[in-house]
Amino acid sequence: MTNSIPEPVSSFIDAVNNHRETAFDEAFTAGAVVDDWGKVLTGLDQINDWSATEFIGSSPTLTITSVAVEEGSVTVVGDWRSSHANGPSSFRFDLDGDRIAAMVIRAG
Repeated sequence: MTNSIPEPVSSFIDAVNNHRETAFDEAFTAGAVVDDWGKVLTGLDQINDWSATEFIGSSPTLTITSVAVEEGSVTVVGDWRSSHANGPSSFRFDLDGDRIAAMVIRAG
């Protein structure tokens, strides 16, 4: 399903599923924001600290079930599995060119 997901989100999901930290880091703008169920992280330092235990560091896989594309954003819904959390999740990505400016995670 990732081949129907536009860039840079497709490459980001591939990096997540393959636990590639460098590709994860490179996907975001310098001032990116992540909102993980109301826990807001701003900037790459906070995002990387969070990711070390709750995202990439939790050996995740995301199996996509649906994709919605709007101007400037992509929302993917899928089944999230990791050592930190599990279950249906929605990920909205706000884009800035070829980078992710914001990622909002909610129930899928």
